[in-house]
Amino acid sequence: MERLQFAVPTLFGLEGLCADEMRRLALPDVRAENGRVLCAGAAGDLPRLNLNLRTGERVLLVLGSFPARDFDALFEGTRALPWEDFIPREGQFPVKGHSLNSQLHAVPACQAIVKKAVAARLGGKYGLNTLPETGALYQIQFALMGDVATLMLDTSGAGLHKRGYRAQGVAAPLRETLAAAMVLLSRYRGRDPFCDPFCGSGTIPIEAALIAKNRAPGLNRIFSAQKWSWLDKKLWMEAADEAMDREFHGDYEIWGGDLDPAAVELARHNAQLAEVDDVVRFDVDDARTFHWGGLSGRVVTNPPYGERIMERKEAEELYRAFGRAWSKFPEGWKLYLLSSHTEFERTFGKKADKKRKLYNGMLKCDLFMYL
Repeated sequence: MERLQFAVPTLFGLEGLCADEMRRLALPDVRAENGRVLCAGAAGDLPRLNLNLRTGERVLLVLGSFPARDFDALFEGTRALPWEDFIPREGQFPVKGHSLNSQLHAVPACQAIVKKAVAARLGGKYGLNTLPETGALYQIQFALMGDVATLMLDTSGAGLHKRGYRAQGVAAPLRETLAAAMVLLSRYRGRDPFCDPFCGSGTIPIEAALIAKNRAPGLNRIFSAQKWSWLDKKLWMEAADEAMDREFHGDYEIWGGDLDPAAVELARHNAQLAEVDDVVRFDVDDARTFHWGGLSGRVVTNPPYGERIMERKEAEELYRAFGRAWSKFPEGWKLYLLSSHTEFERTFGKKADKKRKLYNGMLKCDLFMYL
């Protein structure tokens, strides 16, 4: 099979980080766009992307793009693509998608047309009026952007943030892809102490441990494309072997604390599932009196925002107390804190050296950096 095209959607603000990850995997033609990163690759890169990406949301295989100003153009353009190269006779091929600034804005109608066009193409190739759809899942995705349709197959299944280590989170959990991005933005490489005094179910320290060990985040889960008939099973084994060969084995000081004993219990359980319980420690601890030895290190954390879990006032009092605790830390420490609270710096008592806009789901946040 010749060169394939991949598209990896990301949370807004993480495109550059995800592009860097792809370049480290030595993939050609990497380019970041708004909310997604594109690259080329061979069939063997499909498992590599799924296993290794920390900040991408899923890996989509791009079949083609074409102008689609009306339903006829959408039908003909979709039918012209080589679906039979990817979807076997029994394959299930549900369709979902989205439309932005396009004349074709009725998503259910577009879904129906894409489905009909793919069925017409496959039916013609396999000599069937009705396709059985009893086999493996080949989820079709379309994106209509400014009257251009892009047709893709979802290779991941569940989103890549589902690493397989979080059975159930505490209230308002942080997405794993965003937690990994915060750790990467802090430039943590496993050398200094790493702390999260608002650890909740442990997502940030666990992602830090995976990064310190250079452990591929997707090793403990399964992906849709593992069941695809045209993709050699051997490629998944090779990608997993390559990822495991690149792991580091060292001593790391990674810690998470939370006031809630149930959250700490859950964090320990999640660390076990992620196979990093040997390098992360969790304790019941109060962030308002947080302190740590040593002249340097980093704190990467996501305190309650006062949007959902706590009332605004309570959140502000917490920021004030945490600001006082932070002011006692030596100069060599760095703090990276995510919050959607518009008055964070004022209540914390110190202006950030740098800020970076990120999105926690649909919630606009800032990563406040104290360097």
